[in-house]
Amino acid sequence: MTPATMKLVTIIAEHVLREAITADLKRLGARGYSVGEVEGEGTRGVHAQDWQGKNVRIETVVAPEVADRILTHLAGTYFHDYSLVAYATTVEVVRSQKFA
Repeated sequence: MTPATMKLVTIIAEHVLREAITADLKRLGARGYSVGEVEGEGTRGVHAQDWQGKNVRIETVVAPEVADRILTHLAGTYFHDYSLVAYATTVEVVRSQKFA
């Protein structure tokens, strides 16, 4: 099989956003996603996970145009009011028909 070039969109967000963001991903064209709890430190210091829950890392593999839609939506909807980081990485995917 020849790999296809796609985008891996990675989102690190407050736990409270998990359901909203995963619903957004499906609505914007993602066919699936993976979610895991993460912890770390950023410009605002260590996250207060004891009462808010750990941050979540949400990842999805999508076509480049879907990645653009997702990043644009996240920036316009969440960046102003929530602690959230999102980025896209170019990846080579085998069985790309599962993602497009």
